[in-house]
Amino acid sequence: MAATLLGLAAASAAHPVVSGQTGTWLSLHLALAAAAGTAIASVMPFFTAALARVAPAGLAPRVAAIALVAGGALTVAGGVAGGVAPVAVAGGSAYLVGLILTAANAFLPLRASLGFGLRGVLLAYGAALGCVMAGVGLATAMLAGWPPVVEDWAALKPAHAWLNVFGFLSLVIAATLIHLAPTVAGARIRPRRSGSLALVGLASGAPIVALGFASGSDGIARGGALLELVGAAALVAHGIGVQRDRGQWTGDAGWHRLSGLSLLFAPIWFLVAVVVATGPLLRSGATPSAWSLTVVAAPLAVGWIAQALVGSWTHLIPAIGPGDPVVHARQRRRLGWGSLPRWTMWNGGLALVVTGGVLGNAALGGLGAAAISGSLVLALGLLVASVVVDPRASR
Repeated sequence: MAATLLGLAAASAAHPVVSGQTGTWLSLHLALAAAAGTAIASVMPFFTAALARVAPAGLAPRVAAIALVAGGALTVAGGVAGGVAPVAVAGGSAYLVGLILTAANAFLPLRASLGFGLRGVLLAYGAALGCVMAGVGLATAMLAGWPPVVEDWAALKPAHAWLNVFGFLSLVIAATLIHLAPTVAGARIRPRRSGSLALVGLASGAPIVALGFASGSDGIARGGALLELVGAAALVAHGIGVQRDRGQWTGDAGWHRLSGLSLLFAPIWFLVAVVVATGPLLRSGATPSAWSLTVVAAPLAVGWIAQALVGSWTHLIPAIGPGDPVVHARQRRRLGWGSLPRWTMWNGGLALVVTGGVLGNAALGGLGAAAISGSLVLALGLLVASVVVDPRASR
């Protein structure tokens, strides 16, 4: 479902009529709130259960959370694009309920745990869920026309964006990489100073920036921006350290290469996005002009979040998905097919998009977008072949 929503995001960005009517909002909403949010609702309960060494939440509440998050995000998209506020409010409310249920699925089973591994990751997940509930609550209140929010939306809109994009999505992905990146690399999962620093910086930076925007305090916003920068840089250092400790694989080279490189370079693009996002904030303070999602969209949505999604599903489907060892071996071969060209198309194309944007060269940006689109189509096609076309993958 998350992959389907990511495909819809790409299609909406490429469609001239849709993108002309909605700008970048619809494609970014589908990629970030819908696709990434659905993926988080799906896997977070398993990650927390594994770290706490307990059984995950039951099937029914997990399915309900996924349905509410995905359906709520799509309903918001339809309501906003169609200019029907009550529909958007209903979607935002459903999304919020889905997040609450995701939090329950992730943390209620932990009551049976006798001990926790990587406690900082669990705390980061909790902080991230708190951020997104506040951020979604602000947007839903604005769509509902609540005067205190509507009247101050110019200042609250950047706060909403920081809470959702950096406080929720980015923090969840960063916290997940603390234990997933060593797993993918074949390195030992152990506490690292860089990982702890990344979680502290990212968990505190985004809400402090949001508080700065909401209160109009330049000092608070700048302090949060510096913390976010430190956290993003520490996450890159964590990824480099993991690669230094990586194991030597003897088979499935393409599968290991694509997932490993994707999860190494995603934090690098995240650092680029944070630098771009915090630069105006550090210069101008907590003014509405100091935030623009459009400016950071390419490195943030494509380089960081979407690349982390592709790298994660490339590793996780054959590792923990349904099927026997024969099916998993076939999935590894499929998902790793053309690993280096696909990874180069994605990251090289993104570099062209960013360079084209800086230079104002539309042709260069278009070439990069075409390369990214080709890599994404291949990733989605191989995913479908691995989990849908294969008749034994669902057994």
